[in-house]
Amino acid sequence: MLPRPVPKLISGLSEIAHRHDALICDVWGVVHDGHRHHPAAADALYRFKQKHGPVVLLTNAPRVPAEVAAQCSLYGLPPDCYDAIVSSGGAARDELARLSTARTLPLYYIGPDRDLAMIQGLDISRTGIDRAEVVLAIGLRDDMTETVQDYADELAAMRARGLTMLCANPDLVVHRGDKLLYCAGALAQAYEALGGAVTYYGKPHLPVYESALAALGVLLGHGPKRALAVGDGLLTDIRGANRAGLEALFIADGVHGEDIAPYTDEHLAVLFTRYGAAAGSATRRLIW
Repeated sequence: MLPRPVPKLISGLSEIAHRHDALICDVWGVVHDGHRHHPAAADALYRFKQKHGPVVLLTNAPRVPAEVAAQCSLYGLPPDCYDAIVSSGGAARDELARLSTARTLPLYYIGPDRDLAMIQGLDISRTGIDRAEVVLAIGLRDDMTETVQDYADELAAMRARGLTMLCANPDLVVHRGDKLLYCAGALAQAYEALGGAVTYYGKPHLPVYESALAALGVLLGHGPKRALAVGDGLLTDIRGANRAGLEALFIADGVHGEDIAPYTDEHLAVLFTRYGAAAGSATRRLIW
């Protein structure tokens, strides 16, 4: 077990920005809430970018980077506050492209129709579970009304056929406004509980951090020496940063909600230990 890490409570990013030459920042819950962007967070990213180094947004959104950028723009996020986007959806599409290079890939799709762009342009045939060779889980078909239990029969049928699930969003839950919704990671977790095989794309898994660091390397002309990872998810953002050997800034007023009360360094240390994560600093929300 990790030693109990006691984070430094800071008032804003400006307190630690001078120690870093690049920033890897989570998106949902940090720079927007699924409805609108957080102006103070955008300002903090812009100031870091102007004074210290490039900013890469790293998201578990099950969409390719261009679609994530369009969504962020829709929520009002200024495009000049970041330099590039790396997404779990982009990584999953890359794998699907590889699997469908030599032949048509029969695939069972779980997710809303709005995210079908993930497989458009690839040699993929959507099939039922009985004919599929692999499953792509983007998320729940209607995350406003459904729960993981609604998929129990599908998961059992997938397991009976020994299908591997490709999880394009490892997040378990996400806030949309003030509502907590299930993500593809929750489906994947339930499938693993049945003994099913899952391949995850995104945080906290190391390959997506390698992609983010590579993007920073292109922007800098060399690999970053002191990149900072910012996020609100202990299981995804913070544990992922730990695996990648990056210093982490925890955004407390995010997905963990009331778990952060009381907001003290000692209580956060207990919370971090519970989740097997560590962060050098914490702040309530991302501000400069």
